[in-house]
Amino acid sequence: MSAITTRFGQLPAVQLRAPDGAEATITLYGAHLVSWKDAPSPDATAANAVPQERLFLSTLSSLDGSRAIRGGVPVIFPQFAERGSGMRHGFARLSTWRLVDSGEQDGAAFALLALSRADLPPQVASSWPYAFELQLRVTVRARELGLLLEVRNTGPDPFPFSAALHTYYLVEDVEGVRIDGVQAETLAIVDKLDQVFERIPGHISFDTGADTLGLWQTGFTDAVVWNPGAVDAAALVDMEDEEYRRFVCIEPALLTPQVLEPGGSWRGEQRVTVSA
Repeated sequence: MSAITTRFGQLPAVQLRAPDGAEATITLYGAHLVSWKDAPSPDATAANAVPQERLFLSTLSSLDGSRAIRGGVPVIFPQFAERGSGMRHGFARLSTWRLVDSGEQDGAAFALLALSRADLPPQVASSWPYAFELQLRVTVRARELGLLLEVRNTGPDPFPFSAALHTYYLVEDVEGVRIDGVQAETLAIVDKLDQVFERIPGHISFDTGADTLGLWQTGFTDAVVWNPGAVDAAALVDMEDEEYRRFVCIEPALLTPQVLEPGGSWRGEQRVTVSA
């Protein structure tokens, strides 16, 4: 079956499974991709012929809807971090989305989730006086993940927004990763890092220390690379002290607010592939 409804922790979720064995799990809370397992490579041995998890999720992450999930792929909208007067990283990651479609297409399993102003709690809706609809399409097959975020202005007034897919990649050890495509030279992480890279070409090569991920993005003009390091990780209540070693965030982002006119739409896409 390509898509089934399930639960992840205490949260309603949808689980995808492509015919080739690739898997994904998305919670309705935040339209949050909490797990992506790519299919085994064709030359994998029997012992290794199982889907491999590619996303980090903290063992201390709340999975009851009381706070944002730590790990996976949070959807950032309509504000990035504290770059604005609204809620940090926006309300999309803290809202309950609707599953509007799912199934199989061209050998891939997919789910389409949506969020509009009508779905927001009154206190959140009052802080965002614009009519909108977000749609997130998650697609998995073989050794590839696709994420497509669409923002639509369904009201009479223009509104500014920023957006990002705050992707936490699982790694063996943060000190062993190498990232190419965000700056002129290869980027290594030796301590706390929270760096914005503007107007990147659109392709990033990410050596996890075990294999290489290719990251392609369109619509998203920027990228953010983040790891809290030991000191900041110890201050996070939803992360074990040493868990910072197990992930790197590489986020496709639209950091400079874009104004969306009535009836207008914007699309940001990320595609991730795995190679040995």
